[in-house]
Amino acid sequence: MYRYFGALCVSLSIVACQSEYTPVSSDGRFIPSGNAWYSEGERSIRDQQAYLAQTGVRPSQAKNVILFVGDGMSLGTIAAARILDGQRQGMTGEEHQLSFEQFPFTGLSKTYNVDAQTPDSSGTMTAMTTGVKTDMGIVAQTEAAVRGVCDAAGKADVPTLLELAEIAGLSSGIVTTARLTHATPAATYAHAPDRNWEDISDLPEEAVAAGCRDIAAQFVGFADNISKKYGVSVDGPEVAFGGGRRHFLPADSQFNSPDAQSSIEGDRTDGRHLIDEWKLAYPSGTYVMDTAGFASVSAKSGTPVLGLFSESHMRYESDRPNDPSGEPDLIAMTEKAIQLLSRNEKGFFLMIEAGRIDHAHHAGNAYNALNETVMLSEAVRRAQELTNPQDTLIIVTSDHGHVMTFAGYPKRGNPILGKVISPGEETLAEAADGLPYTTLSYANGMGMSETDSDDPDNRYNLALNTGRHDISEMDTESPHYHQEALVPLYSETHSGEDVAIYGNGPGSEFVTGVHEQNDIFHIINASLRLTEKASARLPPRTDISQ
Repeated sequence: MYRYFGALCVSLSIVACQSEYTPVSSDGRFIPSGNAWYSEGERSIRDQQAYLAQTGVRPSQAKNVILFVGDGMSLGTIAAARILDGQRQGMTGEEHQLSFEQFPFTGLSKTYNVDAQTPDSSGTMTAMTTGVKTDMGIVAQTEAAVRGVCDAAGKADVPTLLELAEIAGLSSGIVTTARLTHATPAATYAHAPDRNWEDISDLPEEAVAAGCRDIAAQFVGFADNISKKYGVSVDGPEVAFGGGRRHFLPADSQFNSPDAQSSIEGDRTDGRHLIDEWKLAYPSGTYVMDTAGFASVSAKSGTPVLGLFSESHMRYESDRPNDPSGEPDLIAMTEKAIQLLSRNEKGFFLMIEAGRIDHAHHAGNAYNALNETVMLSEAVRRAQELTNPQDTLIIVTSDHGHVMTFAGYPKRGNPILGKVISPGEETLAEAADGLPYTTLSYANGMGMSETDSDDPDNRYNLALNTGRHDISEMDTESPHYHQEALVPLYSETHSGEDVAIYGNGPGSEFVTGVHEQNDIFHIINASLRLTEKASARLPPRTDISQ
């Protein structure tokens, strides 16, 4: 794990290479013992601090941190979304910039998991929230965890940014357009050897018998878990907005929500009604499940606030008007979360995920992947308007990429979702097979399709249709169009290339160069001094052997 800054630090004086900040708990209760990923992440940030000090730059401390994650937002996705957004505003598009592309600092993140060249979201998000890389499918645990094998004692657990923020006395929040129990948001508050353990019906019998808890139950039991593990009283996330009601409800139709999409909305086989349990645990809190309830929550409302707006994932932005009860968009959820969290004078940590970029790519639907990326850009813009760049670090990144390609030789200003027309030409370009082709396509997946549904996931109900087709008369710019794909698979896959990191605010100076993905945790940790603040609130250790 060679570091450029580490090599540079060797040429500096020993004093210059010593950081005035030590981003670890003094008694080791927050440090994954002997974990090389964590140690290297700390070293990377210390080396950058030393380098910056030599250039006269001393990064300031943040009061608040907002981590935006565009799930599956590859560099190609960003470039194509930038053009789409610009073209919607009457430009040719290429010259446009998304909101976060205007941030002063940009770097790259290496996304591989410990055991996988092309990663999954649980392993990548664990890197960002805990400071360690781990295996595919693992949620906030080190690579010592074995997928699907219960670790009831939590020996492989690693504290997350959100947990540390709560212990340190900051407020915390989670916003996602996916299920609240899905891999990315789960890695902020839960620990599991399998990302699919969203509710108890997903756990094998031996795991239940051994005492392992599902992800939804861990969300509701967050405060109790922290108290038992660290001896510190916390109140849990002040804000949580997303989908995924089914994992909080019993498998009994009498508990269906008004907008349930299934005859039995709930999945839980233990009879627990976790939404009622949450209400009982937080009598001053507010639970909402539609736009009317969401609108009733104001900046002065009591916290915590839990919003579960759909049975499974929230709808794609293009499909959102079809929700019978209504769903807030990502911009509105971002705004309300910041307003609620900003009341804590000590500051806050907030994770916001545009989760459906990933899902649209998996379905081979570039329109919705780009549209969700544009919505993320607008949410970032709103976050900037509501916060002060002097005290709030905003990081925008992705957990991994996708195999959407941006290719051919289309002329400047050609519709990014359209068929290729070459520079100087007015008619469609033809491939060697005599057929037109689109600028965007996929290396693998289900292949070309025109559906009649506003939900691109309905593509999974149709047959594979990979390879080349005559798309001359098809509207490839429609939300219903799914691009051609080469390798036939029942779902398009992630990619293994680097993704971008964009930074603005205190500590964003570290967002330069090529980083291991777990460095993002250490950048945030250094900016907020989380482990230092959290460590100060830990009770004295009574058993030195622990």
